[in-house]
Amino acid sequence: MAAERVFKGVKDGILTALVDTTRTASQILNEDITFHRSLNPSVGPLLEQQSSRLLHLATSLTNVASSGTDVPAPKYSDAESVDDSWRSIVDVVDNLLEKADACLDEYTGVIKRLSPSLEEQAREVAPRPLKQKRGKAYQSLDIAKPQLQFSHAPQNLEKTPFKPLLTSKPHAVIPLSESLQLVPSAGGSQQYDTQSSSSEKDAHRLIRVATNAPRRYKHPYETEIKEAQPPPSVYLKSEPISPLPYNSNVATFVDTPEAVQAMLEELKQSNEIAIDLEHHDEHSYVGLVSLMQVSTREKDWVVDTLRPWRQDLQVLNEVFANPKILKVFHGSFMDMIWLQRDLGLYVVGLFDTYHATIALRYPKRSLAFLLKKFVDFNAAKQYQMADWRIRPLPEELFNYARSDTHFLLYIYDMMRNELIEKSDLSQPDGDLIGYVIEHSKKESLQKYECPVYDDKQGSGSFGWYNMLHRTPTLFNREQFAVFRAVHQWRDQVAREEDESPNSIMPRRVLYSIARETPTDMASLLGCSHPISKPYQMRKNDLLRIVRQAKATGATGPEMRDVLFGRDPTSLHPPSAGESINEKTLKYGGEVFSTSAGPGPNEPLPVISHTSAFWGASMETAQKASDQKLQGPVGRFPLVIPLPVFTAEVFMATEAPNGDIRSRNDPSVDAEHQYVQERKPKEEDIFTVRDYGRAKKRKAADAELDPKVGTNGTLGNGIDDAEGRIIALDGEDAEAEKLRVERKREKNKQKQERKRLRQEKASQVGNVAGRPEAEPFDYRNAPSVLHVRNGQGVKTSGTKGADPYAKSLNAPKGMRKSQKEVAGKSFTFKK
Repeated sequence: MAAERVFKGVKDGILTALVDTTRTASQILNEDITFHRSLNPSVGPLLEQQSSRLLHLATSLTNVASSGTDVPAPKYSDAESVDDSWRSIVDVVDNLLEKADACLDEYTGVIKRLSPSLEEQAREVAPRPLKQKRGKAYQSLDIAKPQLQFSHAPQNLEKTPFKPLLTSKPHAVIPLSESLQLVPSAGGSQQYDTQSSSSEKDAHRLIRVATNAPRRYKHPYETEIKEAQPPPSVYLKSEPISPLPYNSNVATFVDTPEAVQAMLEELKQSNEIAIDLEHHDEHSYVGLVSLMQVSTREKDWVVDTLRPWRQDLQVLNEVFANPKILKVFHGSFMDMIWLQRDLGLYVVGLFDTYHATIALRYPKRSLAFLLKKFVDFNAAKQYQMADWRIRPLPEELFNYARSDTHFLLYIYDMMRNELIEKSDLSQPDGDLIGYVIEHSKKESLQKYECPVYDDKQGSGSFGWYNMLHRTPTLFNREQFAVFRAVHQWRDQVAREEDESPNSIMPRRVLYSIARETPTDMASLLGCSHPISKPYQMRKNDLLRIVRQAKATGATGPEMRDVLFGRDPTSLHPPSAGESINEKTLKYGGEVFSTSAGPGPNEPLPVISHTSAFWGASMETAQKASDQKLQGPVGRFPLVIPLPVFTAEVFMATEAPNGDIRSRNDPSVDAEHQYVQERKPKEEDIFTVRDYGRAKKRKAADAELDPKVGTNGTLGNGIDDAEGRIIALDGEDAEAEKLRVERKREKNKQKQERKRLRQEKASQVGNVAGRPEAEPFDYRNAPSVLHVRNGQGVKTSGTKGADPYAKSLNAPKGMRKSQKEVAGKSFTFKK
């Protein structure tokens, strides 16, 4: 009886859902969807989203219904494909109904159930499900958060400086008590700080950091890292030590404090160790170090760093901070940050093979490239983005993590020898080993800082400025205000839930909400797909925030003004009445003063940066280009007047005889001697070579040439039509001379004819009593098209002018084809 009641309840629920769905579909079908789509543009995206959602549900249903059967699942991506594959959908539904009939008959007892032996045979015959791609099978899994069990859970809402987790300081040069002190943060220091990220390199960021000077903890191992010297073996070329066979050697999984102590004792006996980390950042705001791999020449370890006692791993600083033991990493940029943030570990004596690939100029710099180059090992990079929080750790992930460090020491040996061979100590930058060591120290000196959200400037790795700067989009005032408000809400929820901002709300959903600016719940949920659980729980708060941002954004700043209007705060034009020479400018720590400019009562002229015709439409491109001109040169006009660049600039203040020449002298004002000396003269001799190529000799040498005749002509030169001498070198001098003579004669004849025409015209114009020419009578003029003889009879035998003659010669179109007339055909017609 209980089973019948359960079955009846399920049946009634399914039937009610089917009836409601059918009724809703019928109502939608009766509406004019096309009319509503054209009337309201915002309806189109909602309809497309619902259509894609329904197609996805239909695809899932048909795939489930056809699984385990011989009926292939239909494939469709839009409404038209549904019509094309309708027959396949009918086959799936028929097969599903047949299975339902068989189950009902079995339930009612019409047919007997299969015996256990037949069930096993049917299970063996049934097709196996398709294998998933092993790399994607371990991504985005729903796993309980291990950080909730940590003895020191991450605090994402803290706004105080990050304090190092160290409780002791092995191999210390400066005691721990002196290392853990707050110091002002230098503006130019390199550190992991989202407020001073690499994308914020403009001048005002440096000025603001130097002005505010926030206090932070300095790097506890800064002195030890700078003074550390690598072991002597780094500079010696030696035979590479081959790694142990990968398949025969088994790694040790370290998941207890006792295993950590045993591993530490073995690491102390080594001269070089290889280290790598696996990180998870999808379901954590700042991320989690999920695994650490350590290898020596003889053994491999895989350390579980998600245990509640994870901070007890600080005992490894006895090896990690020992400068006598070389630590080999590949791409340690983020590893240094993660180690000190989660585990309190610091590395002294680092050798980063990534910088070795740069020094050796390899075409690729990844670890997979090095494994293939030196070991011929193909790394299973499909597991690189796996969810490393999985416990127990699958065998595929365990082997992949182990391979990252198993061959790394052998790769170090090969690259060290190559660096030594290619080093040239005679050159300033020829020490390649020193280059790698120096850049490895810079990686070790990085310092983690807590990410602080900047809602006004949007700076930082999690800020809205970088997101807008990388995305080609342009919002109006209301959309820009909604974007910033929703972005801040997303960051706040991510900190509270300890999730990544992208898992709370994907980036495309954020942009969709900013574009649509919804003011009701249906519109908000319509442009938000997918919807996470934290989003679903706080949807009412988000709707209120969107409404408030849209209302306040109507009078808020423009997006382009905020993105491109970041001028240095210390660089501003003087106020009215304040002169430039009374103002000193401070920029980047330097002081600039101006000693000349307008008078004390003459303010700078106001310059309009907006076109009166185009408005603000042309500001974006101009402001983007003006970012390169920030500073004293770009922000202020030139206030020192320059003299007018004329010939007077070269005028001597004193004549050669010692008399001072007056400015009223007309000879000075008319033409300066400097210009007269450089003015070309008609009698000057020039050569083609002087103007077409480099000079072979000076003009003074030409005057002393014995080949120059008494009349000033060269022995191998000819005189052109204008009387200038052109020097030629070769056998064509005679022919060129004849050509110039013919040209001169031709010019004389042309001038003579012109003179005669002018004289004749002047004589005709001076004749007195000549009647004026009568105007032509176009009305009574004879016809040109119909020419007639003197008796008024049209001439025969001759064609007149045909204005359409040329058009008749054009190609003709194809003749019209005769269409077949329906009915009976006939041959003769009476």
